[in-house]
Amino acid sequence: MAGITDGDFCRGLLNYGFDMVTLGGYNADKTTINAGREILARGRPEFDIEEEELVNYLEDQALLIKDHDSWDGLVSVNLRSITPEPIVEISKIKSVDVVEINAHCRQKEITDLGCGQALLQDHSYLENFTKEVVQKAKSQVSVKIRANVAGVDELTIVKAIEHAAADYVHVDAMKPGFNHADYDIIKSISQETSLFLIGNNSIRNLESAREMLAAGADGISIARAAMSGRLSFDLSQI
Repeated sequence: MAGITDGDFCRGLLNYGFDMVTLGGYNADKTTINAGREILARGRPEFDIEEEELVNYLEDQALLIKDHDSWDGLVSVNLRSITPEPIVEISKIKSVDVVEINAHCRQKEITDLGCGQALLQDHSYLENFTKEVVQKAKSQVSVKIRANVAGVDELTIVKAIEHAAADYVHVDAMKPGFNHADYDIIKSISQETSLFLIGNNSIRNLESAREMLAAGADGISIARAAMSGRLSFDLSQI
């Protein structure tokens, strides 16, 4: 959640049973940073960190999480960039365990650059982009995608990510017109990939978390239910 999930926000959620928290999304180059400022100008929350300050900033944010005495989970950073290089650079931060390629953001300022959800329109390009990050990164690599995007075959996309040898595929199983996730998409993907599958969307309680896992997800992620900085349930009870 751009503009929200910084180190303080993530640190406040560590006692709810999470074994990985994600900073971001952050814009990682001048072009996406400028697009982020346009998003800010129209009133949406967005991180605004200068390109030359981003590595040090993210190191501080990750260390803030890692400094929690009773938590030994992973820190991920969700990143938007027009090229792989800035993502690779951030993977070199010692306290960052996973860099996540954002192929998910649907804000027009980002998609007009060919970033975010626009990456789903060319699976070969996404595969090559991911492969370069995987080959050069000093951390694990995740790719976050959005389901049910017009003209996009999720299974083709996931296969491209698998061919690129990523460690995780993070799927926002959005189901337009419904107030629950598209569990059929999660089931289909789980049957076609050996990647660690993180299921996301509409997880509000233990019941919906269990439904996502029953559909075939290896793990779950929670966003909007945690926007207050707290949850009404403990994931360790799943």
